Amino acid sequence: MTKRLLALGLLALLTLPAVTTRIYASDEVEYFAFLRSLAFDGDLSFENEYQYFADAGAGGPGFRETFLGERFTRAGRRLNFATIGPALLWAPFYALGHVAAGVVGAPQDGYSHPYIAAVAYGSAVYGWLAVLLSASIAHRWFGRGLGAGMAVLLGSPLLFYLYVAPPFSHACATFAVALCLWIWLRVRDTWSWGGVILLGLSVGLMATMRDQAGLFAIGPALDFGRWALRTRDWRRAAGLAFTGVTAVVLAYAPQLLAARAVNGYFGPDKSVANKMSWTSPHALGVLIDPEHGWLAWTPLALLALAGIVALASGRRRARVNDARWMGVCALVMVAVQIYINGAVESWTLAGAFGQRRFLELTPLLILGLAGLASMASLQGRRLLWAAVVLCVWWNLGLLLQFGTHRMDRQRLTLRDNAWQTFVELPREAPSLAWRYLTDRGSFYRQPRQ
Repeated sequence: MTKRLLALGLLALLTLPAVTTRIYASDEVEYFAFLRSLAFDGDLSFENEYQYFADAGAGGPGFRETFLGERFTRAGRRLNFATIGPALLWAPFYALGHVAAGVVGAPQDGYSHPYIAAVAYGSAVYGWLAVLLSASIAHRWFGRGLGAGMAVLLGSPLLFYLYVAPPFSHACATFAVALCLWIWLRVRDTWSWGGVILLGLSVGLMATMRDQAGLFAIGPALDFGRWALRTRDWRRAAGLAFTGVTAVVLAYAPQLLAARAVNGYFGPDKSVANKMSWTSPHALGVLIDPEHGWLAWTPLALLALAGIVALASGRRRARVNDARWMGVCALVMVAVQIYINGAVESWTLAGAFGQRRFLELTPLLILGLAGLASMASLQGRRLLWAAVVLCVWWNLGLLLQFGTHRMDRQRLTLRDNAWQTFVELPREAPSLAWRYLTDRGSFYRQPRQ
């Protein structure tokens, strides 16, 4: 397993030239602004960062109106709907970018290409680390995991947010979730004091990446509660719970302080809360809607969820204690993500590639797919991997269509998407891949074909 992980790490390094080193979307600008403002201005006032990217043509339609118009927060700052977590993880790479800018003679202003490239490569590294950690978890459970890890990477929008649009938060958030799950599965055997502190810190780190990523804490929390009920050592359980919560708050403190500085209070801008309907009216649509649903964009998720269901039902045993219970915890984490994504008014994510708010489920999808493969017969595994190949090509086909503007980027049109993916694009895929590597700018701002 170690040799295979090293080989996968080498593959990650060799594919770094495929990472797109630019910032364009408004979300990317918002996340990057935290890092640049702290590093060069020593504050969280984003006027100059927004102005720079707006003048450079980044941000997309409506960026100037939203972020450079008449709207200000209670603290008198420009709006920023992002979180500070990705900036914290990017910081070491950004420092290397500063050094690189000095070496190559680029402006050491926090904006020049070495800085942008460093952040993009940082996201790619964290995304690959997420896959490696998840594969390690699956291998511990089922004796396999690398194949499932590569399948989920290639068969989900994570590939897009590692290589095409890495300055989004998703690669960093997926890494934080994978790290938390990895720590949890090692802590739960003894619930030691040091282990609980590490787990709490990882939960706080998750929440600084994206608010909804913090909801993955429901799995460890349920597991800890079950352990407390079984042992009935209430004094130790209370002490551990207090210690863990304290660690969470400490790790989450950067986000609280950032929100206080930007918004004037410890919380997101009120416009974010106004976009939520807590009855989650779109929970079904966000799953199966043929134009915007997660399973339409990423059918591989259906196979992985089947593996998690099999684990939770007891039909598949694993090498860890309480495998069935852990499968139940995994299902609860999936259900919570479906609920919260269905509660957002902008649930369709029109204009984005895929249902990207589900990307933090990557570790559980890898676990589920590995579990499904381990329970199948030889013939069943052949059929499973044939289905996986189709799902991977579907994702690659959508990525190519999205990048070349051959699809409606506001929604899926499944019949047209399928024709392009399985009939038209196979003939052009090699030339498009070569063009991506040698003339990437030709894909930017193309008219829809």
